[in-house]
Amino acid sequence: MELGEPQELLVPSNTTESEGSETLAALFEPLVSYDENKNAVEAAAESITSDDQKTWTIKLKSGYTWHNGEPLIAQNYVDAWNYAANQENAQSAGYFFGRIDGFADLNPGEGKTPSTKEMKGLKVVDDTTFTVALAAPFSQFKVMLGYTAFYPLPKAAFGADGKVTQAYGEQPIGQGLFKMDKPYKKGTDQSIDMTVYDKYPGQKPKGWTKLQFKLYTDSDVAFNDLQADNLDIHDSLGPAAIATAKSTLGERYQDQPDAGVGYIGVPLKYNPELNKVDVRKAISMAIDRKTIAETVFSGTRSPADDFINPAIAGYRQGACKACTYNPAEAKKLYESAGGPKTLEIGYNADGPHKEWIEAIANNLRANLGIEATAKPFEKFASILDDLDAKKYKGLFRMGWAIDYPSAENYLSPIFGTGAIATGSNYGGYSNKKFDDLIAQGDQASTVEEGLKFYQQADDILNEELPYIPVYFYRNNSGYSQKVKNVKINLLNQVEWADVEKV
Repeated sequence: MELGEPQELLVPSNTTESEGSETLAALFEPLVSYDENKNAVEAAAESITSDDQKTWTIKLKSGYTWHNGEPLIAQNYVDAWNYAANQENAQSAGYFFGRIDGFADLNPGEGKTPSTKEMKGLKVVDDTTFTVALAAPFSQFKVMLGYTAFYPLPKAAFGADGKVTQAYGEQPIGQGLFKMDKPYKKGTDQSIDMTVYDKYPGQKPKGWTKLQFKLYTDSDVAFNDLQADNLDIHDSLGPAAIATAKSTLGERYQDQPDAGVGYIGVPLKYNPELNKVDVRKAISMAIDRKTIAETVFSGTRSPADDFINPAIAGYRQGACKACTYNPAEAKKLYESAGGPKTLEIGYNADGPHKEWIEAIANNLRANLGIEATAKPFEKFASILDDLDAKKYKGLFRMGWAIDYPSAENYLSPIFGTGAIATGSNYGGYSNKKFDDLIAQGDQASTVEEGLKFYQQADDILNEELPYIPVYFYRNNSGYSQKVKNVKINLLNQVEWADVEKV
């Protein structure tokens, strides 16, 4: 299986990017998974219930054990979530626990020390039951629980100081389908190796027990290995591969709907030259999305016209007015707004992005009359690290594969003020009205009512363009002649139990 290098060591609460998430999904069983209708269905959970959408009771299924043989218990979730939420642990997914009562106590702010190590909203009832009290009602709390950040942690994850150890991050003990064979040494190892866990209570694959994630820094090299049957599954084919994959792979090429969005990210907090809305609108109108989707991606993308993907309830066609190609208006607007004479767009060379980023740079040069260059970074992790460190001030390639099927997931985790410190708000965008609308959507009495508020928050993004939506993804994957029945799920992860050897 092809994979880019994960940004961090393999700790669920510190993993907010796709490479690490895909690895951890093989090692852990989530509380819920998602059916074909995008509904949350219980996985490791026996039931998740609430009478008021504020206090939730989670009961665990019997039969799950950690890879070290210990039983999975409710305390494992409470320990993991408290650790993730504590600002002293600086976990990148800490933001996702912000709705739990007591999160504020663990996050008093920079320069202050938390007065406790536990959120008062988490309570263990017995070994198979715990309750979660939220600070306010949230109708979609159950939907969130399939996300990586909500995985449990065994006692063995923690050192004497209460921190998750480096040894655990290199060789996580999970309670899922696969068990790690050996520690993963980030930066030197070229693969992550696993074996089916024999005590896993769910469906296991037929006829095979070994899984290897092969780490690539070049998507095209991975495609060559796929064609030579030296790689069995490649689930993120690049533009060059897509152009020939159908004829080369035949029925082993898959093109299917995907809930992701491809953006150009804007470092608003760190580059004042990009702070004017009209500068961002001009850049957006200068991008020929239709040609990029049809030519660069051989028709396997569609032009983005909203921050919410069409696969998820809440999308509205044409919601982003400035996503319409209008080069003449773009140049006029850019000049009147005093846009910078040079722009750089960073992208990660370990993914299939060179062609479309260079196409956008060409658009900006031709349509805005400026110098625009594409800057390759060796790995996606390098861009994220430089953004985290506030070192990079250029535009940047960004994508969002959903964590859970909700319109809210396209909004607050990327653009909420609270997501700057412990989420995926790499641009540093902050808007109180946006945050308030998200809160109103969270607390609405029904999902349908909540969606109205989320769409109003989405309207603000479409007007202010903290990022610039470019395309909606489709999942383009291929597999070798050695396997069959390869399925990619809503979270862009392989359904391993279904894969069969030929």
